Amino acid sequence: MRKIKVAQVITRMDWGGSPDVLRVLCQKLDPDIYELEVFVGLTSHPTGKTNLFFDAFRGKITFIPELKREISPWNDWLAFVKLLRMFKKEKFDIIHTHTAKAGALGRLAGRLAGVAIIIHTPHGHNFYGYFNSIFSKLVIGIERFLARFTDRVIALTELEKIDYLKFKVTNEKKSVLVYMGLELNGFLPDNTAKIKESLNINSQEKVIGYVGRLEPIKGPQFFVEAARLCLENNLLQRFILVGEGSLRKELEEKVSFWGLKEKIVFVGWRDDIADIMSIMDILVLPSLNEAVGIVLLEAQSLGIPVVASEVGGIPEMIRDGQTGILVWPGEPAALALAINNLLFDPERLRSMSAAGKNWVKDRFKAEDMVRKISAIYQELLKEKNVN
Repeated sequence: MRKIKVAQVITRMDWGGSPDVLRVLCQKLDPDIYELEVFVGLTSHPTGKTNLFFDAFRGKITFIPELKREISPWNDWLAFVKLLRMFKKEKFDIIHTHTAKAGALGRLAGRLAGVAIIIHTPHGHNFYGYFNSIFSKLVIGIERFLARFTDRVIALTELEKIDYLKFKVTNEKKSVLVYMGLELNGFLPDNTAKIKESLNINSQEKVIGYVGRLEPIKGPQFFVEAARLCLENNLLQRFILVGEGSLRKELEEKVSFWGLKEKIVFVGWRDDIADIMSIMDILVLPSLNEAVGIVLLEAQSLGIPVVASEVGGIPEMIRDGQTGILVWPGEPAALALAINNLLFDPERLRSMSAAGKNWVKDRFKAEDMVRKISAIYQELLKEKNVN
């Protein structure tokens, strides 16, 4: 039997959940059944695993510089034309798009190229929280149009699926819930002392970390404010922010004004996220909107308790009071209280550490995700009589 040709389309492979899902799919889907190709925009901050993936899949990856996250009519048109030409040339059986922009351009190109099966994984919900009401309605309208020729929408959280149904974008048949599965080995690196030393962190200090883009929607501004509140009562704490974004300069200036540059540290993008996370006693995700929060899963797999906003898909990623603490979004005081409550209760911290490892290990396996998505592919191949 011939192999099934599948195109995976994504805007970029920078650090985050959607690139990891695509990477895991490409690495674990049965190569005797599927022939995979990846179409992606330019990547500025890949993880170490992503770089290894690029090397391993060399020749099966097409980079499209115009395929960008930001709206740009000219670049969007060029990216669409390139995708359309390649889809027509390669005659794929399945187009599987990831994230909003790649999902819009890739699905439309797939439709016009006559691809039999079109699947989309949103990796988030842009229907509210990101844009003003007028633009949000436009986004919903576009998604409704694209859904007409989308055979399945794969939601990574129950909330995501509910949103697609609530806003009448898809129906029950087209919407499928598949929890994110990642390669989470749950083992801490053995060089934590060296990592702390490289960041000038005292061995006596408790480390509280933030990992993600420094953008308003991710809430680093609330993390920094919470850090200031915590440090008023206990200077044996160090707060580190891993990531880059538009808020970095503003937040650094604020920290400098407070005289806390030594205690609140910005380390920028790193390709050794697991190593940096290994020195954390608590990980904080103070997002105002969040689809999944992959960093929460990574932290829990390493036995790191988490404090996070009760928004989006986050409540599905942690067990409140057992593997972490959920707080109301946009409240630095609530974040600070949760952080201090954990730091001053070592027994609870240890209990959450063990519970987090078990929670992630049992629920978010890469093999389970790949098996379920492969089953969706096979179901649609049979339904569309593609052979």
